[in-house]
Amino acid sequence: MPLHPFIEVMLEKLAQMPGLSDQSPEAGRAQVAAGREAVGKGPGMAQVRDLAIPTRSGEIPGRLLVPSADPKGLVVYLHGGGWVLCCIDDFDTLARQLAHDSGCAVLLVDYRLAPEHPFPAPLEDSEDAVLFVAELAGREFSRPLPVAVAGDSAGANLATIAARRLRGRVELACQALIYPVADCDFDRPSYRERSDGMPLKRKDMEWFFAHYAPRDAWAGPDISPLRAKDLSGLPPAVVTLAEYDVLRDEGLAYARALEAAGVPVTLREAEGLTHGFIRLHNLCAPVAEELAAIGRDLARACEAARAEA
Repeated sequence: MPLHPFIEVMLEKLAQMPGLSDQSPEAGRAQVAAGREAVGKGPGMAQVRDLAIPTRSGEIPGRLLVPSADPKGLVVYLHGGGWVLCCIDDFDTLARQLAHDSGCAVLLVDYRLAPEHPFPAPLEDSEDAVLFVAELAGREFSRPLPVAVAGDSAGANLATIAARRLRGRVELACQALIYPVADCDFDRPSYRERSDGMPLKRKDMEWFFAHYAPRDAWAGPDISPLRAKDLSGLPPAVVTLAEYDVLRDEGLAYARALEAAGVPVTLREAEGLTHGFIRLHNLCAPVAEELAAIGRDLARACEAARAEA
């Protein structure tokens, strides 16, 4: 399918700006922050609370967004940004919409970023946040809530790896993975065919990986989850891909690997859209539709988990 017209215009504007890997991490973070106003605001919430999440390395910030007095579940959301960019303020609008669409409370996690805090710091923070939320879900609401994890890009990478590492310790209703980083193979067809002119290029991913961890660690399952030997027993997965994305092929391979391991998978590919599309839900109708579908998937998973409890 051709690129969506809105995406074509967006790419023309992005072409006039520095690429992700053509600047310092600090400059990249500032560039993302400067675009917050353009994505608009999210729905109002019944409760918004900034809190401190305890981790093995100290406290990190989090933001709890509760859409109603009786949420269906509690979703840990781990933002994208290549383990290097972004913070919870950049994803506040998205998290509010996801809370509204799913009927679930959403906890945004401000995990530490590379290169200041390289692997395994972001993963450990994510894992500890899930443990914290599992406890929070049992005491902060009128009744215990099912817990799910979600994230986009590098956040989806952290979400699924944390789910695997916590297998048997935390019961998760769902893992919602939006164009996940699943491998370190930069020679897949989508890397060759969907890099030039796109918002995420092959050189950007190489830049992100280089900031995140030493090269000899990239192929390990705690960075490249597609290479994990055992994916069985993981929570049901919702995997959302973008047609025009260097990560498209590895995301598809990861979805198939989960299915082969006996994990229920709901797989969709957003046609005509690029990597990073999910934050554009206020600006592009197909994105709003896809986010609403993810919300429904999370709601169903949490309702099913509650029925089984």
